[in-house]
Amino acid sequence: VLMCRGKATQDFKGPDCRFVNFKKGEAVYVYYKLIGKSTELWAGSVGSDFGYFPKDLLEINHNYSNEELELPTDVSLVCY
Repeated sequence: VLMCRGKATQDFKGPDCRFVNFKKGEAVYVYYKLIGKSTELWAGSVGSDFGYFPKDLLEINHNYSNEELELPTDVSLVCY
């Protein structure tokens, strides 16, 4: 579920393929806000690319949903 949209406040290049890269000013769409050990990461998309990014690099400018659901997961992404 699309939660919000924001604008990147600075360039970001992730350490591996699990992360989405973006440039300052690009629109970033947020689908998941992680909890637990990774509270500083959100998951979203830039164009057709999807991945994690530090939440502090996003300035939220539109909320699509205020409802948050906590869902357990054991999914792990592997880079090839």
